Amino acid sequence: MKYYSIYNLCIASQLDFPELIEIEDKPDVNIRFGTVNDVIVIQEKSNKTVVGKLPEIGKFLISHGKEIIIEPVTDIDESLLRTAILGPVLCVLLRQRGLLVLHASCININNKGVAFMGGSGWGKSTLATAFHTKGYNVLTDDVLPIKIEQNQAVVFPSYPQFKLCPDAANSLEQDTQNLLPVSKNSFKVTYKLDKGFQQNPIPLQQIYVLDKGSEHKITSLQPQETFVELVRHSRAMKSVTEQQFFAEHFRLCSELIKNVRFCRFTRKPSLADLPKLINLVEEDLACLTLQ
Repeated sequence: MKYYSIYNLCIASQLDFPELIEIEDKPDVNIRFGTVNDVIVIQEKSNKTVVGKLPEIGKFLISHGKEIIIEPVTDIDESLLRTAILGPVLCVLLRQRGLLVLHASCININNKGVAFMGGSGWGKSTLATAFHTKGYNVLTDDVLPIKIEQNQAVVFPSYPQFKLCPDAANSLEQDTQNLLPVSKNSFKVTYKLDKGFQQNPIPLQQIYVLDKGSEHKITSLQPQETFVELVRHSRAMKSVTEQQFFAEHFRLCSELIKNVRFCRFTRKPSLADLPKLINLVEEDLACLTLQ
């Protein structure tokens, strides 16, 4: 067993995760290999125990936010297995632990979280990496867990590695020849952070909902629009079915809207304009500080 830090949890794992930071602590979650039996879920009939199957990867049992059992297919590429666990599998576990989990990247600006929320291929990782190259610390590039309590939203960091498209990496002056693919047959490459990784949770101040358009602009979002976007970009929604889960999820979304500022961030599809986008966000946040 090795012990790792991710999403403010200590994970003890039989599977090695070279992407993660090794620590010594009492484990919150255990990851082990074993046989995944669908009967367990049928007997329990609860979202506290979820079985998932990913084609050509394997089966996973995620239980009570504390344990993940892996039954991989034969001769699985371990990088592909790790990607699945660090993404969709851990999203379900985080939801079991009562966190709101969004499809978003997040950076640290003045010790507050600023997130970019959107679907796959919308530029979340590219934006976060662009801010990182300018000197800002980053928390996560794809999975953003949020804990909401006492009228405050707190975001938890993931691990110091991002997934980038090669053209985005080139635009950020990264030599793609020296960057490894995320997994076998993946077109994305890994961007490892030697420094500038935010390891501690911080308050969440702002979420920009990414959109595409003919010009760069930031506009306000009404609460009704914000709620729709939050549900649209929530992780692990298809893996759970209990009515109580959905009621709690909608409550968390409503609480987040009350405590965090939301804006729509419309951008032209141009990697060359990344410096302009950074300036636009900095100016928007500066105006917020002056209010």
